[in-house]
Amino acid sequence: MKKYLAVTFWALYMLFFAIPFPMLLYYNINSEFDINTLNDKDPWLALGLVLLSIILWLILLIGYFNKWIVQIFITKRNLEKIKINGVQREAKIISAVKTSKPNSKYNTYDLELLFKNLADTEITHKTAITDAKPHERRFEAGKKIGLLLNRDMKRLPYFIISTTTATINVLSFVLRILGWVILTTAVIGYYVFSYQTESHGMGWRFMSFGHPLIICPTMLLFYRYLVQFIFRKLSGLSDDSVLIKFKGIRTQARLIKVSQTGTYINEQPMMRFELEYTDTKHHVHKNSLKKVVGLLELDITKQELIEIFYLPENPMQIAFASDLNNIE
Repeated sequence: MKKYLAVTFWALYMLFFAIPFPMLLYYNINSEFDINTLNDKDPWLALGLVLLSIILWLILLIGYFNKWIVQIFITKRNLEKIKINGVQREAKIISAVKTSKPNSKYNTYDLELLFKNLADTEITHKTAITDAKPHERRFEAGKKIGLLLNRDMKRLPYFIISTTTATINVLSFVLRILGWVILTTAVIGYYVFSYQTESHGMGWRFMSFGHPLIICPTMLLFYRYLVQFIFRKLSGLSDDSVLIKFKGIRTQARLIKVSQTGTYINEQPMMRFELEYTDTKHHVHKNSLKKVVGLLELDITKQELIEIFYLPENPMQIAFASDLNNIE
């Protein structure tokens, strides 16, 4: 619960500096704007800025459309493919925490599962499950459930409960469409509002690099990549981490050397671990991984052996086993 509250707080905090703050700043600065200065503005530069703003908003809106709406159908299609071609596994429920409210129609659980991945290596994975049949009490610690693993691990979902059926929540789908339409309408409306209140009969010459029509989408796009960058740096995970977890083989790597990279995140040093390990074909590999190490994790720098995962088809792709446990 605290995690979701923290995420909500920071999301609203960042949203304030992406939309309301640039608007407040812009209109306060331009409250005593001299209309006559519009004559000196280059109309072609202004049109170029308008085009730039439209491109930025299109990138943003198309991205939201794909994430909120198109992704539903992609996930449903992938789920149906997993039902047909998925790899069967039996998972043991290590822990089950009920997160739904007492009077909810369905029970929701945060589960920690233990099962074998596609390379027959045991892994633990955390996931959220909605139980439509709570009277069967299927999701309790110690019980076992059937899973179907995604063979390629390129798209969500990575696995499903074997009894899962592919359906679309109509209400959620309608709300997503409505949200996207409202957002798109608000953007178009803001273009109209800006033109009517700021053009003064001189077209788009009021447009500038500091206008909210440019700053707002730029900030939102910047946040998107900033969050991804920070998450990767803090977790030490790469884009291939899920692939390594579900297709990789666990092994012990010998720690050769630990050195600081000179990078600090939240005053925590990023360390480079030089490792040596042997794959199932008895080939010895040397590789390195970077990881942000907290004060309570400094013992890892003194260990002789560290558990890692590597891809059998490409043993140079590795990840710390402890980091992979945090993937949900």
